[in-house]
Amino acid sequence: MTYLELVNDVLTRLRETNVSTVSETTYSALIGKFVNDAKRQIEDSYTWNCLSQTITVTTAGGTTSYALTGVGQKFRVMDAINVTNNVGLTDIPFTVMNRKLNFTTPVSGVPTEYCFNGVDGNGDTKIDVYPPPDGVYTIYFDVIVPQAALASDGTSVKVLDYLVAQSAYARALIERGEDGGTNSSEAYALFRGMLSDAIATESTRYPEETSFEAV
Repeated sequence: MTYLELVNDVLTRLRETNVSTVSETTYSALIGKFVNDAKRQIEDSYTWNCLSQTITVTTAGGTTSYALTGVGQKFRVMDAINVTNNVGLTDIPFTVMNRKLNFTTPVSGVPTEYCFNGVDGNGDTKIDVYPPPDGVYTIYFDVIVPQAALASDGTSVKVLDYLVAQSAYARALIERGEDGGTNSSEAYALFRGMLSDAIATESTRYPEETSFEAV
């Protein structure tokens, strides 16, 4: 569903008149806020495959700091690999990286480790890699990144739209109080059940999310 379709879906559930644009009335604009709140909650609840993307980092000789362009600050790394050498990168603590880069003169080589270290001017998270690259390497970061807040009427939501609609509906009921229809607690309980079912279904496709190995 698009942003506008979600808002109208919620308005219909509330027995309100549909709108031609989200900002048409103050109430439809409020429902738009609830839709975005619902979207964010659902995105935070699980590592949804629909939010996955691959960020490419191309190293330069002697440079250890790079930005993960486009990820912002709210994301999850699923894997990091150096595809030039077919090597996986290990996420190490910042303090360990800081000592490796500053206590001795590091020897350049093939990057095998990384850590997070601040953000750039665009608000994207930066990483440090080690050893300092001795040349050009291509590193893929497979990440889960939430969709930007819905703002345009025609923007489609990435996560399951029926979950967004149900959660936004429950929020709208809470805001205006009971009116003889479904009460807010029932609506929210229904949403939680639907969310749980959706996560259970999605998790069957990604066994690595529920399996652990001793290291």
